[in-house]
Amino acid sequence: MKRSLLVWIWLIIPALAAAFHFGPGQAALGRDRAAEFLSAARRAETDEQWAAAVAAYDRAIDALPATGPTRSRLRILQARSEARIHAGDLPEAIEDFRDLLAKAQESGAGAELEASLRESLASAHYHAAWLMRLEGAERSEWTAQSDEARQHFRWLAENAPAGSAGVREGHLKNLEATLRLAQMDLSELQGLPLPKKCSNCSNCSQKCRSQKESRQQPKSQKKDARGAGQNVRPTGSGS
Repeated sequence: MKRSLLVWIWLIIPALAAAFHFGPGQAALGRDRAAEFLSAARRAETDEQWAAAVAAYDRAIDALPATGPTRSRLRILQARSEARIHAGDLPEAIEDFRDLLAKAQESGAGAELEASLRESLASAHYHAAWLMRLEGAERSEWTAQSDEARQHFRWLAENAPAGSAGVREGHLKNLEATLRLAQMDLSELQGLPLPKKCSNCSNCSQKCRSQKESRQQPKSQKKDARGAGQNVRPTGSGS
């Protein structure tokens, strides 16, 4: 009886090991690999190698288990989009943040993450308005960006958690800065140093126009466009 039991144990252990390896073990391995890529992304950010940082974030996202927490995935995608801004993809990052905020709201990821994503989106709109003014965009174009930033910063200030006066004050300061941006003379804006995170950004106005036209296309045309250009990536896509 003991020998039969030992044989049975000897036979079942490899099966259990295999089940763990291809089940929970794979998920654990994926999380470990994701953590390694996240560390690589942060090192690249420290060295201001933004394209490399975006690529590392992409690999971290791919390594995450499909059943992993939505909140973790959204946080990584948010960091990726922030790196995209530094890499020169500000309009693309705006689209990223808009999509991430919608996903956070749909999935119930929590008020803290939603507020963080909204703040990222507001800041991106603010910087887009700044750049578009410098590029000579039509007033209606850059004010559309500043209006978006203003609305989001106002929402954040009005919905700041109770007892977080400092957070609310920060959002109000950002709101005031957005209003000043819209009111100041262009010559005054030209005399200010360009925000460091936007130093690699260019053609912001044209990219925003293209995105607006894309959003206004009928769904059937959007599908055709995606199919025709499915292997094309935005310039500097290393948000």
